[in-house]
Amino acid sequence: MNGNNVDIDWESARLANQANWEDRVPVHEEAYGLDTFDDPAHLSDVVRDDLVAMKSFLPSGSLSGLDLCHLQCHIGTDTVSLARAGATVTGVDFSPSALRAAAQLAARLGIDATWVETDVLDARAAVDGVFDVVYTSIGTITWLSDLDRWAAQIVALLRPGGMFFIRDGHPALYALDENAAELTTRYSYFATGHAQQWDDDSTYVGDGRLAHTRTYEWPHPLSEILGALLRAGLRLIHFDEGRTLPWRFSDRMVEVPGGYAWPDAERDKLPCTYTIIARRD
Repeated sequence: MNGNNVDIDWESARLANQANWEDRVPVHEEAYGLDTFDDPAHLSDVVRDDLVAMKSFLPSGSLSGLDLCHLQCHIGTDTVSLARAGATVTGVDFSPSALRAAAQLAARLGIDATWVETDVLDARAAVDGVFDVVYTSIGTITWLSDLDRWAAQIVALLRPGGMFFIRDGHPALYALDENAAELTTRYSYFATGHAQQWDDDSTYVGDGRLAHTRTYEWPHPLSEILGALLRAGLRLIHFDEGRTLPWRFSDRMVEVPGGYAWPDAERDKLPCTYTIIARRD
């Protein structure tokens, strides 16, 4: 049954997740609309939204001239968008196929980027240099078991004064039954010490089927996410919660400008995303 709590070691879970994400790459290359990036002004919708949130916290109001490390970059659509916004970018991911696709996209577009294959929990050891911005966004940290280790990588990658940015699906959203006829909690909001096991041959975009269907995710409440960042030594400078998502979490969601949202009568009842901006002093 999907969402069951299971005991599994990190390495076994990581290998299963990696195989699943390897399968997603060709599906996402077809479904992400990569041809739209042939327009030199085109940015991904995710980055367009994130730039608005980041703007007032950046030294000159933009990424221009800044070194940026994008954790869990997947096939690089957001990474090349960040480069087009002015940053010198390094993309990090654990999927070799995703990084090959990202490198091919960047090369086709004439964008200079560095790509590093590593688990995000080992990023500091694998990535050269330090950065003005460490960035991660949408569909990321539920795949990680240890947020203290994650936060330690972020701090170690940042220059003093550097900024960390994350926007992701809200843990209250992930606790919902996506198939219920109304907002109904089904899964754990709080961390339980166990992974949630899922079996699904589809992905969040595209029609292709996946061969490696089993994945493992971990629930992380906001208190754990914020606590990990604060314990690592980051200073919180911005927090927000949003009503829209860039993907359709539930079939009941309706398309709205900027993504998907719950029907009007439910839209103010539960957040869909959270945004955290923190600084290394």
